Amino acid sequence: MEIIRLTGRGSRLSLLQMEKVQKSIESAFPRLKVELLIKNSRGDALQDIPLHTVEGSDFFTQDIFDALEKGEADIAVHSLKDMSSEHFFGSNRFAVVDRNDARDVAIFNESVEEKISRGETLVIGTCSPRREEMAIGFLHKALPQLSSFSIETKSIRGNVDTRLRKLNAGEYDGIILATAGLNRLLESKEDAEEIRVLLSNKKVMLLPLVECVPAPCQGAIVAEAHYNNKRAVEVLSKINNSALNADCLAEKKEAIKYGAGCIQKFGVTTIHTKHGGLVYAAGKDSNEKEFVSWYPLPKINADDEKLFSSTDYMKDFFSYEWRDSLTEIEQPVAFIANYKAIRSAKEKEILDHQTIIASGTRTWLELAKQGFWVTASADGLGFEFLLPSLQMPLLEIKTGDICIITHEEAADRWKQKGYAAMSNYKLAATHDSEITNKLASSDYIFWSSFSQYKSYNRYCKANAIHLCAGGETAALLKENGIEPVIFPTIKAFELWRKIFIRSHSAA
Repeated sequence: MEIIRLTGRGSRLSLLQMEKVQKSIESAFPRLKVELLIKNSRGDALQDIPLHTVEGSDFFTQDIFDALEKGEADIAVHSLKDMSSEHFFGSNRFAVVDRNDARDVAIFNESVEEKISRGETLVIGTCSPRREEMAIGFLHKALPQLSSFSIETKSIRGNVDTRLRKLNAGEYDGIILATAGLNRLLESKEDAEEIRVLLSNKKVMLLPLVECVPAPCQGAIVAEAHYNNKRAVEVLSKINNSALNADCLAEKKEAIKYGAGCIQKFGVTTIHTKHGGLVYAAGKDSNEKEFVSWYPLPKINADDEKLFSSTDYMKDFFSYEWRDSLTEIEQPVAFIANYKAIRSAKEKEILDHQTIIASGTRTWLELAKQGFWVTASADGLGFEFLLPSLQMPLLEIKTGDICIITHEEAADRWKQKGYAAMSNYKLAATHDSEITNKLASSDYIFWSSFSQYKSYNRYCKANAIHLCAGGETAALLKENGIEPVIFPTIKAFELWRKIFIRSHSAA
């Protein structure tokens, strides 16, 4: 029987990744026998040293590359985020076989809220400059604002279980991990029980993609073959997931623009919505310059005089007509579409027993100011965008576990789609004269909600071009016969406007 030799690191997570590649090969080539060869890496040998303090790159992959070069193995298996762009775009051949959720997750000891209440300093374990740059700043605002507290980082190395044990031992108040690794361990019959024990009595925050951008290709498993090994290259061509490969190629190409190595303070990821995929990058480049990039953004020939943006008048479209307070929620999870829905002590008491999910960053941070622990957010990309991540092994939140808290009309729409929903307020259009006059004279109109369009579209030109963020707003506009120009989020629209509109008019 023909043999193909796989090589990779010996950690449990690496072995699980090798098993995924092995199964892919055996499915595509039933007559091939797959053998596993375990190799140690330089990164494994430097367990007590933050890698960004060590010169070089490919700490977890170089020794595996060498096994291919020497002919000791046919195919190497890596976490693609550990591989440098220089190597990925080199002469060897690659197949992206699988990708799990790209997000980071912060795991905290149960005592964290008590420490926040006492105004103590939280110790967060991470050895990533990227996470220090983005996640720590976000957590300082996103944790329950029960008092004034501070956060300091402390280096942490080791496998996932090792890091969780250090957290359990009280060496840290929280640690930041890649969600993908936890999911894969929780899917493993051999590892799931141990990981669940280590996660018991922990508080979890799934960090948002847009605020805490993951490392390029985070969550992706790549298989590699030497370009001279024709049989191995043939095998890779059969097990490659072309769509995932294209995403990872785009992310690596984008990352090259901003820097490389373990010292990077930026992230790059691909965000897929029902309206298409975009590459998103943000952070600080190698020159410490802050940047944000969405690609591709729509191309529109507009200027400030022809464009109306609802974001300039967010407080003026509607007044709020409050109903009775929220009643007891049967579902264990509450998705909060607008933080303004939580306004009384009774509502806070009701939601104190729920897992809280926010629609976006603004709602998350406003809820944190009220003392809520928020577990995740939809990044302003829509409730249904987040559902697959809520259902993954780490969270195991089913659709039926969730009640959507929103305004009356939106709650009715969600109920019609089969979701549980609840409301304690109604939007009443103000028909503000400044808004209606500007709508009547504008050729391009950006809506930040479908409710705005429904209440105000009668003032618009018949041939006006409508713009919006993705998610439910775009879906509802399409249902009403509008083909909008879609931006991924409101922030992406504002970035486009800043670059392509205001700079032109200023010139």
